[in-house]
Amino acid sequence: MEKKREGVIEGTSRIVSDPYYFLHLMAFFSYLPIRSSTAQYTSHRLFDREAFLMFSAIKMVREETWEAFVADSLLYAKIFLIAVTLVMDYRVAIWFSLIFSVIYLLAQQPPFSRLGTAKKLTPMQLEDLLSDGTTTKYWLIEFYACSSSNVRSSRCFPELSITYSNNLLSFGTIDLGLFPNTAAKFGISLAGGMSQLPTYILFEKGVEVSRFPDFYVDATLSLPITKKLLCQHFELDRLLLDYINGS
Repeated sequence: MEKKREGVIEGTSRIVSDPYYFLHLMAFFSYLPIRSSTAQYTSHRLFDREAFLMFSAIKMVREETWEAFVADSLLYAKIFLIAVTLVMDYRVAIWFSLIFSVIYLLAQQPPFSRLGTAKKLTPMQLEDLLSDGTTTKYWLIEFYACSSSNVRSSRCFPELSITYSNNLLSFGTIDLGLFPNTAAKFGISLAGGMSQLPTYILFEKGVEVSRFPDFYVDATLSLPITKKLLCQHFELDRLLLDYINGS
């Protein structure tokens, strides 16, 4: 309980100090004087819509970590704020859309800070691990990149590493934003605004046996990345049973 409280305090401090979160917070606060100055919508009509959208956001945001909760809450809050201001005045909705667009372009969304049990690797370290016969039999690697306007990495990967790491399977991450030349070596396209990221590759004894998304030069992620999706694609439950059974 104490650790959870400390995590919330740390997350709140980060929200106040980080430009990305701070600018969004200021944008949301600016809605209050705008709302109060809109005299024709001070009664039940606007209040009912605000209550409905707030309740919908609470029901939709279901995340296990504080950072994931804040990130998803921001997304839904922006959508619902624009929806509410459309009721008030479409010009206000356009104004908030422009504000959020400027924030998106100028401020970088903070990456997920926890690695779980995954190791942050360089390309050379990955090559050494894959060629070293003394390490674990399987390595699941997340190839991601932090661009100036969006964080293309999965929040579920650290949680998977905590659940499934063992002497048979290890987890690692490589930031292709820092090592872009590594992408071509593993058949990952950085074209189209890095839309193919994150890419996950499972290695068995140094050899690739599976990847997500599949190996297409112009592949894009059409499905949201979830723990269930990655577990099923890489058969992580089977690998965990193999470890338990001593296979």
